[in-house]
Amino acid sequence: MTPTQPNPVSDTAIDIATLPKISLHDHLDGGLRPATILELAAEIGHTLPAQDAEALGVWFRESADSGSLERYLETFDHTIAVMQTREALIRVAREFVEDLAADGVVYGEVRWAPEQHVAGGLSLDDAVEAVQEGLEAGAAASIAAGRVIQVGQLITAMRHADRSLEIAELAVRHRGRGAVGFDIAGAEIGFPAARFAEAFTYLASHQFPATVHAGEAAGIESIVDALVHGRALRLGHGVRIAEDIEIDYSDSENDAGDASPGRMDGDDTDVGIANLGSVASWVRDRGIPLELCPSSNLQTGAVEAFGDDIESHPFDLLYQLGFKVTVNTDNRLMSGVTLTGEFELLVETFGYDLGDLLELTLNAVDATFLPLEDREALAEHVASSFDRAAGQAS
Repeated sequence: MTPTQPNPVSDTAIDIATLPKISLHDHLDGGLRPATILELAAEIGHTLPAQDAEALGVWFRESADSGSLERYLETFDHTIAVMQTREALIRVAREFVEDLAADGVVYGEVRWAPEQHVAGGLSLDDAVEAVQEGLEAGAAASIAAGRVIQVGQLITAMRHADRSLEIAELAVRHRGRGAVGFDIAGAEIGFPAARFAEAFTYLASHQFPATVHAGEAAGIESIVDALVHGRALRLGHGVRIAEDIEIDYSDSENDAGDASPGRMDGDDTDVGIANLGSVASWVRDRGIPLELCPSSNLQTGAVEAFGDDIESHPFDLLYQLGFKVTVNTDNRLMSGVTLTGEFELLVETFGYDLGDLLELTLNAVDATFLPLEDREALAEHVASSFDRAAGQAS
């Protein structure tokens, strides 16, 4: 179901912030409020690089905007440090959901690594239960304020820690009590999904879904590894799948003809013919969702093979070729973004209209780890909301 007459969003009165959104790739320890970090750090005596909320927010954004994934990940030393008690985890999770709801998110899957939050004496189960309490409190507060939101946990194992089976068992243990999926994160290079094959086999044997960080710091081989050994139902980032696509340009449309598998229109004279490699074809043809994070991908250098600005990001290439692309923030604190802002960036850069935003959002609905009936209900809610927005703008 789509709006009957999609309009260029930039030419209408539609406020993207009011449109319902789905958040699939958003890290709990990357979405803290700077003021909260300051308060929690003061309670435990943790030294921060800045002493007021505004300056601390700037420090996180500038430190993350280095073009290096390794440097980007260093910023998490401070957020994780203040998330080691039950009370801190409850607060951070509650505020996280409240911020999502204020951004128009109606369904979110919040990923985090419990193993990084036990230094203060919590067990893994204690940590998961604390976060779940916070998520539920945030959802209840948001609903009381007139905002609809539902959230679930993506329990994440850190690649370098070699605790993946233990974390997979933790995730399955909390199925039905907040956990909706599994993930592996951290250093992608040198820690392939194959290293954690036992954990992924355990998950598959329990029919528990997994998304895998792949195609961000590493390329096509990492994506293949995630699909084969990680049995990934989604690709966390996955943006480097574009490296398996070649675009041939001709001087005229007549020369290009109607070649397959895809045509990419540039200006009035150049037409590109997209030739997909075997991996790209597999991912596209089977509708394997890509959890794209436009601003973060630029910050970490994930798309440096294509350029260093948003105009060169392969997001639109993948979208036009029919990949199941979704829009995500990754880490709202580090990138200084919201999901609304990421949609606005795409509209400004690629000229997307309301129909495009609806398609991207429905892609995300279909990619959630919700049961089919819940996905269908969520899709109907999203489509109806977009229809109302289109009607109000016409």
